[in-house]
Amino acid sequence: MIGYLKGIVVEVAEDSALMDVGGVGYEILASANTLSDLQGLLSKEVIVWIHTHVREDAFQLFGFHSKEEKNLFLSLLKVNGVGPKMALSILSGGRVEQIHEMIESSNAKALSSLPKVGKKTAEQIILTLKGKLVLLEPKTGAKKKMLVAHPEITSALLNLGFKPQAVEQFVATLPKDAGVEDGVRKGLAALSQPL
Repeated sequence: MIGYLKGIVVEVAEDSALMDVGGVGYEILASANTLSDLQGLLSKEVIVWIHTHVREDAFQLFGFHSKEEKNLFLSLLKVNGVGPKMALSILSGGRVEQIHEMIESSNAKALSSLPKVGKKTAEQIILTLKGKLVLLEPKTGAKKKMLVAHPEITSALLNLGFKPQAVEQFVATLPKDAGVEDGVRKGLAALSQPL
């Protein structure tokens, strides 16, 4: 099994990235968050954590920019009815800390707003994973607390198509007691501004 790849990011497409590792090009399927991170690292050497998925008709590499994201992906695969493509789709809907918080707080409503997750799947994810997830310590504890204080606002803004990094920065500025509607309205105003 391949644990990670260390190489040059050659290309980033809509749902995959191409990495040159010692002269061999590896196509890696990845979440929107990882692809966004890799986009900023084009032509640079990076380490991407890998999950190798082998089926009769396919040999696929799923890549993650952080070990936390890979761990959450592997946990999601334990949920009945969640395959690798669906797990990637879920990870594309929010940052690891946000999804972790949704599961731990039994927030089926926020979870079911993630891509490809219906009410039944959201409940199944909570039933299977609540209390069993191990999140590696984030580099900045304060940022994590601010980020997961508003999972519904974050999820709504991500579903409206705003970039995860921009949403994170905006949510970090909100007061702890901000309401969902108010937060989303302010987010729309702030994130729709032309750069």
